[in-house]
Amino acid sequence: MYTAEENRLINDILNGDVQAFAVLVNRYQRPIYNLMLRMTDNREDATDLTQEVFLKVYANLEHFRPSGRFFPWVYTIGINLARDFLRKRNTALKGAHCFQEDCVEGGHANGPVCLMTQVDACRLPGLLAKLPGDYREALILRFHEGLTMKDVGTALSISTSGAKMRVKRGLQKLRDLLRLKCPADPAETGHDD
Repeated sequence: MYTAEENRLINDILNGDVQAFAVLVNRYQRPIYNLMLRMTDNREDATDLTQEVFLKVYANLEHFRPSGRFFPWVYTIGINLARDFLRKRNTALKGAHCFQEDCVEGGHANGPVCLMTQVDACRLPGLLAKLPGDYREALILRFHEGLTMKDVGTALSISTSGAKMRVKRGLQKLRDLLRLKCPADPAETGHDD
């Protein structure tokens, strides 16, 4: 989306233009903060980690490849910092996410039923927190942040096919958790009550 403009800004920053860096920070501060908040479930930690992400971005900007996309590169730095932080604190990820693209095909009269209609949205964060971290991260990047599979792969340092598989497996694990937490559909059990 902003590739040419971002490359110009990056060149300006590398040539000493601090205001150009402010433009990039303003553009990506909110999504990075939201990522950190979802991963830590703590506003202060999210604020501190967001600042740390941009310090690392600034310090490592010369390593950014202009042929790549800037946003996934920043996300990779953010995810790695959050992983390190969580390892140190040994906490679980929490946060509500709507997986609107994921629908379950089934024998329902109305066709596909979105997962969000099967379970109260208040329970989804707890279920998501039970997923292994690599699946959680992939689902957050794909469905909450809206990254393409290619960008999810870039952000997680895996191939595009690896990103697709991680999202698919994460969704399957989430479905399995939903089946454990939700009563069975009467149509599936043969009961009409």
